This record gives sequence, C-alpha cells and structure tokens, in this order.
Amino acid sequence: MNKLWSAICHHARVMPDKMAVQTFDAALQDALSWKQLKERVESMARRLREDEVRVLALQAGNVPAWVLTDIACALHDIVLLPLPGFFSAQQVLHALRSLRIDAVLTDQYEALVELTGEQFELAGELADLSYLLRSPQWQDAMDNAALIPPQTSKITFTSGSTGTPKGVCLSAAQMQAVTGSLLDATADCRIDRHLCVLPLATLLENVAGVHAPLRRGATVILAQESALGFNGASGFSLPTFLHALSVCRPGSMILIPQLLEALVMSCDAGWKLPETLQFIAVGGATVSPDLLSRAWAHGMPVYEGYGLSECGSVVCLNRPGARCNGSLGKVLPHTHVDIVDGEIVVTGPAFLGYVGERESWHTDDSARRVATGDLGRFDDDGYLFYQGRRKNVLVSSFGRNISPEWVEAELNAQAEIAGSVVYGDSRPYCVALITAVNPSLPNAALSAAVARANKRLPAYAQVRRWYRLPQPLTRGSGRDDDLLTSNGRPRREQIFQQFQQELEALYLSESLTEAI
Repeated sequence: MNKLWSAICHHARVMPDKMAVQTFDAALQDALSWKQLKERVESMARRLREDEVRVLALQAGNVPAWVLTDIACALHDIVLLPLPGFFSAQQVLHALRSLRIDAVLTDQYEALVELTGEQFELAGELADLSYLLRSPQWQDAMDNAALIPPQTSKITFTSGSTGTPKGVCLSAAQMQAVTGSLLDATADCRIDRHLCVLPLATLLENVAGVHAPLRRGATVILAQESALGFNGASGFSLPTFLHALSVCRPGSMILIPQLLEALVMSCDAGWKLPETLQFIAVGGATVSPDLLSRAWAHGMPVYEGYGLSECGSVVCLNRPGARCNGSLGKVLPHTHVDIVDGEIVVTGPAFLGYVGERESWHTDDSARRVATGDLGRFDDDGYLFYQGRRKNVLVSSFGRNISPEWVEAELNAQAEIAGSVVYGDSRPYCVALITAVNPSLPNAALSAAVARANKRLPAYAQVRRWYRLPQPLTRGSGRDDDLLTSNGRPRREQIFQQFQQELEALYLSESLTEAI
C-alpha cells in the first residue's frame, strides 16, 4: 500500500485548497494546493505509463517537478533514479550507464545531451522539465532484471570515500517504514511547514523533508540553492539564508553542522530565530556537543540523528522528551541496532542491494543486517553515541585509540576554522591540517581556536601542532586527485599522501606551525 499517495488523496479530499507545496524565491510565490498536487501527479503518472517508462532518471533542483516526479513514479512502480546536482559529469554518466534508463527529466537538457550523445531524444516538456525518451536507434544489451533487485523503487547513488558512486537500491516498503518512525518521533511537534534546505536528491531530505511532511499534511517549501544563499563555487551568503528563514517561517528543517554553526553565530550576534521552528534535525557529520549546547541556549530545537543510505536514511534520532546532548538519539522503532565488537550493526528494513552487484542482493528487505563501519556505544538509557569510522581510528604510539572525527568535530566547532583533518596514527600526539574561514585571519586567531578545542579533549587526543592549508581541500568531482568526497568528507589516504612532507615536519620541528 502506498501510504504517501493515500495521505495525499485524503488531504485533497478534506482540505483541497490548502497549500501542499510552495516555492520560495525572493518571496513565497508559486504554490500547489492538495487538489492540484493530486491532479498533477495523476497526469504525470499517466504520461509515464503511456510511454512505458520503467526506469526514470531525474536531474533537477528543489522545484515542484521533483516532488511530482517522485510521487508519480511511486504511484505506478516506476524505478526513480535521482541525479544529485553536486555530481560531476563523470559521475552522472556513470549513474546513467549503470542500468537501462528509459527516460530522463532534466533541467540541464543541453549538457545532458552532450554527455550522453544520441542515447535520448527530446519528447517535449513534462512538469516544466525537459522530457527525454530513450532513442529507438540506441541499442544495448542491458537487462535491468539482472542489474537491480526485484521490488526496487528508488536508486540513490552515494559516493562514499571514492569518486565512483554506488547505486543503493531501496524498496517502497523500506522508505515507508522510515517515514512512519519519523512521524511518530515528531508527533508532539506542531509542524505545518517544512523548508527543504538540503537538495531533494539527498535521501534524507527526500524521505524526512518531503514524504514525512506530506503524509502529515504539512506544507513543503522548496527553494533553489541561490534563494537560500548557496552560490556554488563563490560561497555562501548567510544574510540570504537568514532572510529565507524569516520569510518562510518553517516549522522544521534539516541542517548540516556547518549551517547550524552559522545559525548559532547569528544568534550570538542578536539575530532572532523564527518562533515557528519546532524541530531542527542536524546530521551528515559529527556535531560538537558544545555547538549543540550553544544552540539550545538560544532556544533552538536542535535534534541530532544518525543514518545511512543503505538503511533508508534515519536509524536513530533525538526527539522531544528524549534528547541527550552529544548522542545520536535512540533507535527508531522500525529497526534494531547492536554494537558488535564496537561497530554499529543495524538489523531491520534495509536496502535490497547495489546496482550491478548481484552478490549484494537481499530478497527480504524487512530483516537485513547492515554492518555500518561506524563505531559506537550505548549508554545506560539507550542513547547511541558515535565514536568514528572503524577504518579511520588511529592508535597513538602510547596505545590510545582516537577517532579523528571526534577531534575534528571540536576543531570545526570553532568559528575561525572552516575545516580540519586530524592525523596521528602510531605517533606520540595528534596534528591537524586546518583551513581558516578567512584567508586574512591571522595565525594567532587559529592558535587560539585550537586551544579552545583542546580544552574539550583529553590530553591524549589534543592537537599539539597544526599546519594551515593555503586553500580549501578540493571537493569531489569524480577525479582520483579529489581530496573530499562529493558530500564533503575527507579522503584521508589521498590527503595524507599529498601533504606527507607537511605532516612529517609537524613531528620534526615547529617551523610550520605554532605549538600549543
């Protein structure tokens, strides 16, 4: 049973003229009522069914067409392949070549045609996007039955720690189970408007930012990146983001730690958070407990969570009445978590397998065991605490196990530090590569920031020396020399190899840094 579609039909019947989806630019403008949403989904679903589309790729920003397509595909069991906007051309091509795509909806028609050659033909527009169908002249021997598991509803590509993304196959039942748990966890919140800050192609925003609010009957507010202050390579405009919050007045939103830090700094400077906000979820990277405490001191209803694509996004979540600062929250009721040899292992509704990797396929998505590679522990009250990646844990020459993510979270919580990568395996102490928020920031300010972070760390995990990077690390674009993945996580081996001389010097002399 498609619970999302059932909810939309119900809302269209009992409140047909209320807003289901709104678009934010400089102000709240275009909108779809519940009745219009239902009608446009049905129209799109009919067109896709008529064209015998079985697998559809979607390449678009945060626009109503994305939501319409997502729901229409689920309505008629069409496999949806979202293409993230941050993917490089090579990564997009890799995703499109991983299985047989019948059609593409895109807001980048010319670039996609140039990339794919004659593989697709323009068939007009659908939901204000260019609609491309597979060219009859394009022949290949790809058989999707051999490439994706049965019951696949959506394929989310995740790059992990390499530049080549892997296709995670998800079932409708799995996503519905996650959505149901999220609704239960936030049942006491009066959320009537959700602002989508993350790209809709991000599974977390797709499930928690679209499916959950629509099932609840709340309005989903969509905005392109520029309207929220994200300007690609040119940076981020905090005033633009704050203006969007003031105009949209959402009840909930999902943030990455860097955006939460920007909000906290704005409140430190006197900015007032909209009183409509009931729930701010934060995740995607380790969050400093100090940053969370500062946020709550300003009255921000911030709740950290944990999840991964293979588990349909959210696994654990802090929530009203059940929050422990610094933890990932308690396990949601649809799933189960064990700690096995220090590793977080999730059992319950999980992914069906990876595209093209038949050995990974699992026919029963209701009882799959996923070893996450993350280290964690439970406290006596059932809160889960993240302790880093198993493969990233460094062991000092004194035999102390240290999670670099833990140390980096404290460094990155400092206003002067834009990013950091900690090193110290088999060494007497930790050192770090640090990126300043401003190229003109003096080293003394960075030194003071590191000192503040160290006060929150035990002696064995403190950063004794550091090297200031001349420029930010390159973000994932599919090349082997990228130093960050597409979602901003450090590719540690590549970083340590490129900065080997600088790191070695931190253990030989103090010429490249200031000792703490």
